[in-house]
Amino acid sequence: MFSTSVRATRSELTFRQKVSRFDHTFSPYLYVAPFFILFALIGVFPIVYTMNVSLYDWHLLQGQGDFVGIDNYVSVLSDPFFWNAFFNTISIFLLSAIPQLIVATLIAALLDQAIRAKTFWRMSILLPYIVAPVAVTVIFLQIFNQYHGPIAGILEALGLDPIRWSFDVFPSHIAIASMVNWRWTGYNALLLLAAMQAVPRDVYESATLDGAGKLRRFWSVTIPMIRPTLVFVVITATIGGLQIFTEPKLFDPRTHGGSDRQFQTIVLYLYELAFPRRDFGRASATAWILFVIIMLVGLLSFLVTRAVRTADVKTVRARRLTAPVKRGES
Repeated sequence: MFSTSVRATRSELTFRQKVSRFDHTFSPYLYVAPFFILFALIGVFPIVYTMNVSLYDWHLLQGQGDFVGIDNYVSVLSDPFFWNAFFNTISIFLLSAIPQLIVATLIAALLDQAIRAKTFWRMSILLPYIVAPVAVTVIFLQIFNQYHGPIAGILEALGLDPIRWSFDVFPSHIAIASMVNWRWTGYNALLLLAAMQAVPRDVYESATLDGAGKLRRFWSVTIPMIRPTLVFVVITATIGGLQIFTEPKLFDPRTHGGSDRQFQTIVLYLYELAFPRRDFGRASATAWILFVIIMLVGLLSFLVTRAVRTADVKTVRARRLTAPVKRGES
């Protein structure tokens, strides 16, 4: 009887009511459909196609050749130039990501205080992010000029030898990491500042009443409260750091990572395989190897963050359990 009445009610709906119900049910999917269609065309399809290319002896001009299976992966992993690029990538990533996150957190903490002209300072730290990477490279090439830059002048005044920024391994990594830090620190600081602004102020007031100083409040209140945003910043910095291409490429445009590959990254190695050598098969295999590396590093960051959070929760629970005992003993 009930199903019969429902069918009768549905059959009595007017055309406009049926269109309204259809619009209410399916319009949300239609609104988000363009994003997923574009993502499938320019995101998913190239990834799947790259996997197919990596399994063939694929030349840029001649096209698809013979099926080689995992030979391209074996060839890349047995190439000493790949491991040199891997070492350079990890070195530049560590020199850029760690100082960048520390400085960004400190800048966000300073801007979260009661200072004058907050809006001016917040906009100022975002300016390096909107500057074109080419302009950033031109500026830093002047700064790290071996003979005529400001650093060279300081070293000459101190009686020290000039540093070969473009030719030695570690100095070139420092120079490239400095460009990355200068461009992205302000952007990450604004993300962390937004998270700090969302922390309830009564939590700080309670910590102050308990006798916690500024440093203690920052370490025990601010950092735990902004941990989700901090994890997001760490993961995005990891992905961007392992995919670094623009800065080392512009640092010496005539080569693919230096005359002796002293600052060639994995993406630069991939670029060299794809275009000068026209070996799309090995270049696609390198892209998938880089994807696996990024996934492993991202998973490691997630596990470390979860372990730290679990340790914090256990510490809080232990304090709650021991607090009544201490009051009873007193």
